This record gives sequence, C-alpha cells and structure tokens, in this order.
Amino acid sequence: METKEKPLTSVMEDYLEAIYDLDKEQKAVRVRDIARKMDVRMPSVTSMLRSLKERELVYYEKYEYVELTERGEDIGREMRRRHGIIREFLTEILKIDYKTADEDACRIEHTLSPQTVNSLTDFMNFIQKCPLGEERMKYFEEYQKRIRKEAEEDM
Repeated sequence: METKEKPLTSVMEDYLEAIYDLDKEQKAVRVRDIARKMDVRMPSVTSMLRSLKERELVYYEKYEYVELTERGEDIGREMRRRHGIIREFLTEILKIDYKTADEDACRIEHTLSPQTVNSLTDFMNFIQKCPLGEERMKYFEEYQKRIRKEAEEDM
C-alpha cells in the first residue's frame, strides 16, 4: 500500500503516543478518550484513525475500540520514551519548569535522531552517576543565574 511507505507526520506520532498512553491507563481506548487527551474534536480523531488504519498502525472500526497494531505500539512506545528522556533532560539537567519542558519535549521528540536521543540518555546517566556530576551541575546553575542577571542589566 502506497501510504504505508510515506513518513509519519509529527501529528500521527502524537496520536500513536496518546493511544499508547491511554491503552496503558485504561482497559479500552475510545475515540472520545483520544479527543479528550489530545484536546481535539472527535471528527478530527476519526479522520486521523482512518489514516493510521490505512498505514496499518491501528485497528479501528466505527463505534469500536481503538487498538494499536504491533508496529503502531512500537512507534507509540518509542515516542513515549523519547518524550520522557527529553522532558527529564530539560527538567533535571537544564532546570526548565515541568510544563514548559513537557510542551517542548512534545515538539522535540519528533525531530531528534536516535543517536542524539541515545547521547542525551548517556549524558544524563553520566551526570547522575559521575562523582563530580552533581557538583558540576551546581556550577552550571550558578552560571545560568549570573548570565541571566548580566543580560537583565544590559537591557
């Protein structure tokens, strides 16, 4: 099937991640659950589910529950993993507030290569396990405060 070969859009990946999350939270996933989680209207969900079904990423029939295919689940799981890694990096390492970090992670997760995500993971593990990691992070936090203060003074 031709559409199966086209790359997924970030919106499609977001839907697969949302369905993956909902499937882990509750027994059955319905169109209205997806609409609520993604803050979109039900016809938008239905339209996207048709596209995902054509790509063999979900099992979906009108008025039935939504399930991910094995491939759809793999993609949803990977999007959730990437989202979590990036959000953790932003909150724990860069000290970005959770809400901003979560929103940014949702945008960034679609664009980073697997190599970059793996390197981010390695870096976080290094900082958390290295005997000097915590101390170095304190220097970074002080540096951030200082350069922000200097930037404010220059305004």
